[in-house]
Amino acid sequence: MKIPLVTSVIELKTTMKYKVHVISDAEEDVIDIFTYVALHDSADSAKYLLEQIENTCLSLKEYPNRGHIPPELERIGVYNYKEVHFKPYRIIYEIDEREVYIHCVLDGRRSLQELLERRLLR
Repeated sequence: MKIPLVTSVIELKTTMKYKVHVISDAEEDVIDIFTYVALHDSADSAKYLLEQIENTCLSLKEYPNRGHIPPELERIGVYNYKEVHFKPYRIIYEIDEREVYIHCVLDGRRSLQELLERRLLR
């Protein structure tokens, strides 16, 4: 009967989660963003932004491959990083087996070529 097979496939999909790690550089990025927004806008806006960035990062537990290669890295032949967005912020990460490593949370309005090369290609 096909119903048990469908159920086992659904169970398999729900158990295939990745573990998300935020490295210290990315933590510093988030603290800097939070501080800037709190000082130049409001504490409420900073808290909202922090929650949204956190939710975007945590969504990578389920669908880490949904991101795309940052164009700045693709141009220089680096394909092992991906990015997702919470506009205008770019979350740059790497997938290693069942682990996701968040490396950067950056303002997409800035020129990022040199920063990405310096930080990710050390």
